[in-house]
Amino acid sequence: MAAILPSEATADWWRSAAIYQVYVRSFADGDGDGTGDLAGVRGKLGYLAELGVEALWFTPWYLSPLADGGYDVADYRTIDPAFGSLVEAEKLIAEALGLGIRTIVDIVPNHVSDQHAWFKAALAAEPGSPERELFHFRSGRGEHGELPPNDWPSQFAGTTWTRVPDGEWYLHLFAPEQPDLNWAHPAVRQEHEDVLRFWFERGVAGVRIDSAALLAKAPGLPDFVEGQDPHPYIDLDELHDIYRSWRSIADEFGGIFVGEVWLPDSERFARYLRPDELHTAFNFNFLSCPWDAALLRTSIEETLAEHAPVGAPATWVLCNHDVTRTVTRYGREATGFDFAAKAFGTPTDLGLGTRRARAAALLSLALPGAVYLYQGEELGLPEAEIPLERIQDPMHFRSDGSDPGRDGCRVPLPWTAHAPHYGFGSARLPWLPQPEGWEAYAADRQEGDPASMLSLYRTALRLRRTESGFGDGPLRWLPAPEGALAFARDGGLMCVVNLAADSAELPGHTGILLVSGPLDEAGRLPQDTAVWLRA
Repeated sequence: MAAILPSEATADWWRSAAIYQVYVRSFADGDGDGTGDLAGVRGKLGYLAELGVEALWFTPWYLSPLADGGYDVADYRTIDPAFGSLVEAEKLIAEALGLGIRTIVDIVPNHVSDQHAWFKAALAAEPGSPERELFHFRSGRGEHGELPPNDWPSQFAGTTWTRVPDGEWYLHLFAPEQPDLNWAHPAVRQEHEDVLRFWFERGVAGVRIDSAALLAKAPGLPDFVEGQDPHPYIDLDELHDIYRSWRSIADEFGGIFVGEVWLPDSERFARYLRPDELHTAFNFNFLSCPWDAALLRTSIEETLAEHAPVGAPATWVLCNHDVTRTVTRYGREATGFDFAAKAFGTPTDLGLGTRRARAAALLSLALPGAVYLYQGEELGLPEAEIPLERIQDPMHFRSDGSDPGRDGCRVPLPWTAHAPHYGFGSARLPWLPQPEGWEAYAADRQEGDPASMLSLYRTALRLRRTESGFGDGPLRWLPAPEGALAFARDGGLMCVVNLAADSAELPGHTGILLVSGPLDEAGRLPQDTAVWLRA
C-alpha cells in the first residue's frame, strides 16, 4: 500500500483538521463476540464520513493482553486477533482514505507489555545480560535487596518496581504489566524507528505518541525529590534528539506526529513543537479547564501564546478515553477535570451538562487550529457507572478501589435504539455493560432529530469545512458582558458563548450560522449557549 505523500494531499491538513478518536474495543462489534473490531469500524465508515471528520485516530489496535486497554503492546506489527488482522487494518486505512478520511495510529514508546518478546527474553536471561539492558533492571536496596531501587512515584497508584524471582527489580511507571524501556539503548531507538516506517508504509497519515515526555530517564535512576529540576523521568532534554530523528522519518512520508505531553511549563511544552520535532501536541490545559468564562479565556490565550513562538497550531479537545465524559463533567459542581478528584457517586445534572457540552462543542470547533472529538461525544453520551464487579481498569484496582477508573467513558456505543445491545453487536454481551436507557442516545434515533447532539455536530463540522473563518489562523477577542466569551476569526466569523446567568445581547451581525440552543424571546443568547455569527 502506498504511503500518503505531500503531493497527493494537502500537506498542512493537520493544522485545521477535525479528528475523531476511535477506541476500537468499544466502537462497533462486527463479528458479534462482544468486543469492537476493525470490521465494525469499516461498517461505520459511511457514518464517519457523513459526520464530517477528516481523520481517525485509533487507540492501540496491536497484539496485547489488554492489561491497560491496549496500552501494553506485545507486537506493533500484529493486529490483536480480537480486533482483526493486519490485512483488515490495511483495508480500513485504504477505504477510509477513499472517503477522504486519513488514519492516525497510536504508539506507546515508554513501555511494552510484559508479554512482549523482548521482556520475556529478559526474564529468562540472567542479571547483567544484554536482554535486560533493553529495560531498567536493578538490584534492590536494603540488606538483602528487598527494597525497591528508588522511590519514584507511579503514574498509576502503587509502586513503580516489581521484583523478579532472581532478586532483581524492573521499572514500570505504570502497571507491572508495562515494563519501561531503556531509551539510552540504541536497539530501542532503532526498533521504534522501524515501527514508524512500518505503519507509514501502510498508508497512515500520522502517529499519536503516548506519554511522550516520559521516555528518557536520568542516568543512575536517582531518587525522586519533590520540585527537583530536572525531573528524573519527565521532560528530559534527551527526548528532543529522539523526536528530531522521528521527524525526519515522518517527513519522508508526509506524515505527522501528535504528542501526549502533560507539562505545566509552557516554554518547555513548546520545545516539543519546534519545526524539526512534533507537529502538534494535545492541549490538556483546555481539556481540564472548568466551565468558567474567565478561566476558559485564560486557557485559550495561554494555549495560543505558547504555540505562537514555534508556529505550531493549537489542538482543542474536550475529553478522551482517559477522561470523564464532557456531559457528565459539565453537569457537576466541579466542572474541571483532575484524576485525583475522581470519586464514586458524584452528583450530576445531565440536562445542565448537555447544554454546556453543546455550547462547548461550538466553542472548541471555532477556535484556531485542529480539534479532536472522542467517539460518542457527537451522541452526547454521559459517563457510565460501571458495576464494581465489571470494572476492568487497572487505575481502579491500584487505588484499592477508591478511583472509579476510566471504564465509564469507554462503554460500547449505542447505534440502534431497539436492537440487541443497542446495535453495538448482535450476539454476546459487550465487554463492558451499557447502561439502561441508552436507546435515547442511539445514533439512529438522533439521525432524524434536528435538535439532537448528532445533528448539531454534523452541521457544525459541515460549516467548519465549507465556511470561511474556521481552522488555523488568528483570533481577535470582542467586547462581551461579564461571564461571556466573544471572538472573531478572519473571514467574518464570530463566536459568542454565554456562561452568565443573564441572557446576552448578540453583537451586530448579518446572519446566524448555528446556535447550540434556542435564543430567548428577545433574540438574546441564554446561559450555557453558544452561537456562530456572520459579521
